[in-house]
Amino acid sequence: MKSLNVYSALVVLFLTCGAAMTTKENHQIIKDNNCETKMVLPRVLEAFTSIFETGTISSKCSGELFGLGKVCHSALVKRTLENPLFKDLSPARIIAKSIQTWNNCLALINSPSPSA
Repeated sequence: MKSLNVYSALVVLFLTCGAAMTTKENHQIIKDNNCETKMVLPRVLEAFTSIFETGTISSKCSGELFGLGKVCHSALVKRTLENPLFKDLSPARIIAKSIQTWNNCLALINSPSPSA
C-alpha cells in the first residue's frame, strides 16, 4: 500500500507540479492542449510506471495515451524530468522509454482485434 501512495504522489507531481520549473515551451504546450485533463488517473499511473519504472501498458491505456497525443505525451514527460525529484534519472533513458511506450501503444492500437 505504501508503494501505491508513492506512485500517487509521483503522479500528482507529474500532473500538477513544476509549472514554475518547466520550460516556457513545455508549459505552453501543456496549457494550450489541456494535456493534464485528457487521461484518467489509473491510466496516468500505468503510463507513468511504464516510463519511469518497469511496467507494461494495456490496450485501454494505449487508447487513452493515443488520445492524449504525442505532443502532450512528450511535453508531460519532459516537464516531469525537470522536477528536482527526478534529477538522478537519466533523461536519455527516460526519453527512450517514453518513445518505446508510445510505439508499444501504437502497436496495440493497430493490432487486429481477436473478435474479427
